[in-house]
Amino acid sequence: MNHLQQEKVSYWGLIKNGIFKENTIFRLVISLCPSIAVTNSVRNGFLLGVAVLFVQTMVNSTVALLRNFIHPRIRLPIFMLIISGWVTVVDLLMQAYARAAYKEMGLYIEIIVAFASILARAEMFASKNKVGAAFFDGLGSGLGFLVALVLISFFRELLGRGSLWGFQIVHTKPMLIMLMPTGGFLVVGLLMGFFNWIDINFYGGKGAGGAGGH
Repeated sequence: MNHLQQEKVSYWGLIKNGIFKENTIFRLVISLCPSIAVTNSVRNGFLLGVAVLFVQTMVNSTVALLRNFIHPRIRLPIFMLIISGWVTVVDLLMQAYARAAYKEMGLYIEIIVAFASILARAEMFASKNKVGAAFFDGLGSGLGFLVALVLISFFRELLGRGSLWGFQIVHTKPMLIMLMPTGGFLVVGLLMGFFNWIDINFYGGKGAGGAGGH
């Protein structure tokens, strides 16, 4: 296998790792706040997931690009400055082109700055690797977050409202508890169990666990 093929396998591995083995919500159990707060509709879950995907990828790439110029003692404030810069870009874009959604979830766009998952990838991976690897690590981590939010919001909106993306699908009495935080925690817990099952059966139970975080 030549060098180019090895890079492709490595990059694909980084993407799979971010989606499955080290999924931000279901495996690392961090950044749980938005997984409960904005996932009562597929639209909101999808839009926040896309915002985080963009920020995570761009932050990783920027940190990797500048890693040789950042003094270790001030790296965390610099990382936060980079994160806040890209979050501002997303915030302004949503205000301009997705105003209706921004009115509902604008606060959660702004607090992406404080998501532990983004800072963690910048510190643990991007600051130690080249731009190409950091980009795909960010892409995988962001896709994992996006997948998690869409899955959670899919079940919560379908069972809680009988709709998907605002379109009525099921004409039965909705389970309103699914739109409450209790329903969110229930769905997250069940999906965590499913991802653990995937880890045990396909990865030999060697995926990363984690402690809870913002």
